[in-house]
This record gives sequence, structure tokens and C-alpha cells, in this order.
Amino acid sequence: MSAARPAAPPGPEGEDKGGVAAALSGLTTRGRSFLAAGVAAAACAYVLGQSDLLRVGLLLAVLPLICVAVLYRTRYRVAASRRLSPSRVPAGTEARVHLRMDNVSRMPTGLLMLQDHVPYVLGPRPRFVLDRVEAGGRREVSYRVRSDLRGRYPLGPLQLRLNDPFGMCELTRSFSAYDTLTVIPRTEVLPAVRLAGEASGYGDGSRRALALAGDDDIIPRAYRYGDDLRRVHWRSTARYGELMVRREEQPQRARCTILLDTRRIAYQGAGPDSAFEWAVSGAASALVHLLEQGFAVRLLTDTGSSVPGTGADGFAGSTQESADSAGLMLDTLAVVDHSDGAGLSRAIDVMRGGNSGGGEGLLVAFFGDLDEEQAALAARMRQRSGAAVAFVLDSGTWVTGGAVTGAVDERLRLLREAGWTALPVRPGTPLTELWQQAGRERTQSPGGRDGFSGGWS
Repeated sequence: MSAARPAAPPGPEGEDKGGVAAALSGLTTRGRSFLAAGVAAAACAYVLGQSDLLRVGLLLAVLPLICVAVLYRTRYRVAASRRLSPSRVPAGTEARVHLRMDNVSRMPTGLLMLQDHVPYVLGPRPRFVLDRVEAGGRREVSYRVRSDLRGRYPLGPLQLRLNDPFGMCELTRSFSAYDTLTVIPRTEVLPAVRLAGEASGYGDGSRRALALAGDDDIIPRAYRYGDDLRRVHWRSTARYGELMVRREEQPQRARCTILLDTRRIAYQGAGPDSAFEWAVSGAASALVHLLEQGFAVRLLTDTGSSVPGTGADGFAGSTQESADSAGLMLDTLAVVDHSDGAGLSRAIDVMRGGNSGGGEGLLVAFFGDLDEEQAALAARMRQRSGAAVAFVLDSGTWVTGGAVTGAVDERLRLLREAGWTALPVRPGTPLTELWQQAGRERTQSPGGRDGFSGGWS
């Protein structure tokens, strides 16, 4: 929600340079016609010596000027606010924009015309006409916006147009505030698929986050309301200057990395139904589903950028942090674009640099076209994870609508030999079907019990 400063036409007490000229420029076609007719009539009356025609000409010329002066000197002030409901929507979903106008002056307003600036992709520019607003009164209007293209779109500024009762003059004032509507990728509700190990995102007892065997192993945290005072660690309290408590032994959340291949050379075509948009939507669906299942998730691209980038090795932390991280990752996917990189080496460097040693967690990758070299690099990524699932898109088939080519089959073979559960993605295939197929192949393959105890569901 944003609020704009009160706006009013400038008055003689603080008028800007050129304010009168700006007011005269607000003459409508009717006002200009009256002014031109009055000047012409006055000129003819002077030439012909007709005093009655001179009076008519003066009346025609003075009337629009009086309307300009009255409208220009009007001192009522209005304030505007805008509220988005919601401010983050999936592509193809509508959001509603609520506008509120408050008359903060001591006099009623005349006819007001509101116009909000919105990008063309969100729909037509909304316009509203408000009748007289009493002193201290308010008016509320709303309109809907919708986009099939993900992105971040500015809304505003709001324009206010003032008219005189005769329609001779029109002045436009703009508020400075604007809001941003974030259109995130479409997501699919994925089914629960159980692999070897637990169905939740929490590891077993062999991977506990912390131990409390002695004072040397204690890692305290800040006191939270409701903590047992018997857990207060006085030595750390004295050291940090605030109340600290011992952490209880707790299971470590299973980790998952969502890898999105954004290389420009790996995709063909554009638009909402392109292969790249399917990969972005698939990555969004996977990260939302795995966060709901209790996994600590991070989003990684071929450029080496990792989101959220905070916490242990850049993974989402507690439940509250996961909610914030989910919003951050979806916002990132809302504006992600093709990269100019040619390989996946930067992503491998990020995985190699993790403090966890790379031997834990699930890796879910969405690849575009892979040549032999990049397929070999992707095969090496399997060594940095406990389980790996790849969705490989042959963007050429998305353009032609044909079958998967033999080159893709060869890349899939290389990935499977390295331990990946690799699936080809054909045009129009729902991710839910591929998700279930990956679960079946994962549990039936000999590598289905490779030590990944967090499960994948």
C-alpha cells in the first residue's frame, strides 16, 4: 500500500515559474474555440465599429480566461493511496488495485477524473470519474490487472484531472507514489512421491545438527520468549551481554538444490509456452513443494548465483525463514532471464564450495540443450549430491513440436550412467506426470538407496 502526498493546483502564494502559462495550456478545445471566436469578434467589431459585437466578443474571450483563473486558484487538496491485493500473483492470475481519494481541504471539490498508469501488458489504462467530494470526504474505486508474462511491473503514478463546470479548462496533477506488482511463474501442485528413506525433509538421528555432550560442544542462541530458564547458559550470557540458552539436539533439515539452466544458447523460442518458461515454472513448482515438505532449499543458476544466499551454505533456515526465502526465490524467478554464459562450471564451483562436503541433499535440475561437454559437467554434479533428478528439455522439439532427438537420448544416457534420474521433457507435458515418473524410476533403480535419507516427496 502506498500513500501519495496531497496534491492541489498551484495558487498565487507559491506558484511555480510558468504556472500561468501551464494553466493556459490546459484550455480544452472548447475553451480555445471560445477564446479564438471572442478575439475574432472583437477585431471585427473594431473594424466595423459595432459596439454590440464588441461586447459579445469580449464575453466569449473572457469566459475561458475566467475559468482558467478560477481553476488555477482553487485551493482544495486531495490525497491518494493505492493498495494491491495481492502484491505477488502467479502468471495468468488477476490482482485487484484499490484506489482511495481523500479530500483533506475545507471546501468540496468539483468533478475529478482519475487515471492510473499501468504497463500495457497488464491491461487497459483505468480511468474513473468522481463527482463532488465533500470536505473531509473520501472515495474508493478499484480495478483489476492481469498478466500472462512473469515480471515486475510498476503501477503509477496516479494522475488527477480537474475540470471547470463549463469544460473550458482542464488541469492535470500527478502523484509521485507508485507500487510494484510482481508476477511470479505459474506453479503446479506436485504429488507426494516417496523415495528411499523418510518422506519428510528431515534427516535421521545420524545427522543431528548439534550435540550437547559437554561445554565445549555447546552452541548457544539468543533467549526467546517461552524458553526454559534452566537452559540458560550463563557463560555465554556474560560473554555476549544478552540472555543466551543452550540449543536442544534437533534433526537437521534435509537440503535440496534447485538448479535452473538459463543459458541463452540452451533454449530456442520465446513466449509463455516456450521451453525456457516451462523450466522456470518447473523450478518454481519444485521449490515450493519441497519447502512445504520441510526441506531447506536454495535456488542455483548456471551463473553461480544462489538464492537466498544466507544461512548455512545459502539454504533456507527455520520455518519463518523458509517462508521469506520462498518469496525471495519466487521474486527472483519472476525476473530471471537468459544468461550469456556457455557452460555450467560456475554452478559446479558453488556446489563444490559448500561446507557440507556435497554429500548430502537432493539435486533437482532443469536443463536446456546439453552438448557433450556440458553433459559431462552435469554428470560431475551428481558427485556433489545424495540424489539427483534432471529434467532435460530439447528446445528444438518445443519449436517444431517433434519427437525428442537422438542427441537428447545420448545426453540422457550419460546422465543416467552417472547416477542421475534423467527424464526428457516433451512439449506440453505436465510436471506432475514427470514428477511421478521420476519417483517411480528413482525407487526402482539400483541407486535408489544411495544414502539420501531425507526422501523426496
